[in-house]
Amino acid sequence: MPRNADELMALLDLETIDDNLFRGIQLPSMLPRVFGGQVAAQALVAADRTMDPAYAVHSLHAYFLQPGDTSMPIVYDVEALRDGRSFATRRILARQHGRPIFVMTADFQRPAQGREHQDTMPTVPAPADCIDPRAVIRGEDGGFDEWDVIDFRYVGSSHDLLPPDPERPGRQQFWLRIAQDLPDDPKLHAAAFTYASDMTLMGAALAPHGLRIGGPHTMVASLDHAVWFHRPFRPDDWWLYDQVSPSGSGERG
Repeated sequence: MPRNADELMALLDLETIDDNLFRGIQLPSMLPRVFGGQVAAQALVAADRTMDPAYAVHSLHAYFLQPGDTSMPIVYDVEALRDGRSFATRRILARQHGRPIFVMTADFQRPAQGREHQDTMPTVPAPADCIDPRAVIRGEDGGFDEWDVIDFRYVGSSHDLLPPDPERPGRQQFWLRIAQDLPDDPKLHAAAFTYASDMTLMGAALAPHGLRIGGPHTMVASLDHAVWFHRPFRPDDWWLYDQVSPSGSGERG
């Protein structure tokens, strides 16, 4: 796993094998399987390599089909599904050992102007006033050493620090950012954000049951993932991850 921004950039610098075919490296890791955010971020980079530079990603939707092998590179096969005047679509299939492990569809758009609105930002403490979970958990098994490239602060969940909300029992909030400065490249920013976006999400589904990721009697894995990119941003600035699990059943949350 990358432990600094330089290693993250290396992870996202794919090798071109052939037209629409790319290979992503692996870095040494303690994890038993490839981190889902890595596969999604590398898949987005692969798709971007086939795009007109004028287009920027606005959404991606992915499914994790098989656990990834941390000792083997991943090959990404990109298919152009649409190249329109305003929008373009790519399908990306990731393989290891000749088998599909991940599939993603990403949609891209030319810059456009239009009406704007957004939800109000929740009122939360500043990152400096929130808990650094690494300071609490790092000594347990060293597992947090894997995530030094991401800086995060725990705001709270519906299980502990957030005000009780019977309408949203599965809620969790984190501040996140890439821990070091990134180059001024919006496409790289989208990929780095995608990498970090798979962090901590499962905690919202565990919160109603008084459990946490990495705690006893818990084993979690991503089944699918989606990201919408509404505006340009920098993932090396703090951003609030407001996570909600509206329902949990059948070992899914």
